[in-house]
Amino acid sequence: MKTQLKMKSLLTTACLLLGMGALHAQTPPTNPQDVIPDKMPFNIPYAISLHLERADQILSVATQEAGKRGWPMNCTVVDASGQLISFKRMDGAQLASIDISMHKARTAAKYRRETKAFEIAIQTNPYVATLDDVIASRGGIPLVEGGMLVGAIGCSGGTGSQDELIAKTGAAVINK
Repeated sequence: MKTQLKMKSLLTTACLLLGMGALHAQTPPTNPQDVIPDKMPFNIPYAISLHLERADQILSVATQEAGKRGWPMNCTVVDASGQLISFKRMDGAQLASIDISMHKARTAAKYRRETKAFEIAIQTNPYVATLDDVIASRGGIPLVEGGMLVGAIGCSGGTGSQDELIAKTGAAVINK
């Protein structure tokens, strides 16, 4: 009986070792995380996206117009979700207007309307000031191409009407 138990034990150990060896032999020689795929995985494009080259074109038109008028501006272009694509700060532009231009662009994209609408609305409806991420100052213009929102431009550094004019000049590259 002792001999049979020893034989079973040896046989079980041998089977386990053989099984582990077979398991080890099936393991690929490299770590799968070290394999570099030829194509980018999960590279699913977003619907319509405003690309950097187009954003820079919009900003160039806007800053050229501001330069002709002697109005140093900060100008921002964001995508449809309000995320920064490109920014230009003209020499001598007011430093506080850097963030304001970004805020105007973000608001115009998120709410799909000119920020001037909030400037007007807040005069009669103070609750507008409680809306998340709103700025009630002119100079934020949605960018609409093919009937779809692709982003927004925000300009700041002058008066509201100056900011609005420069933003509309840049937006005219897309909003036709």
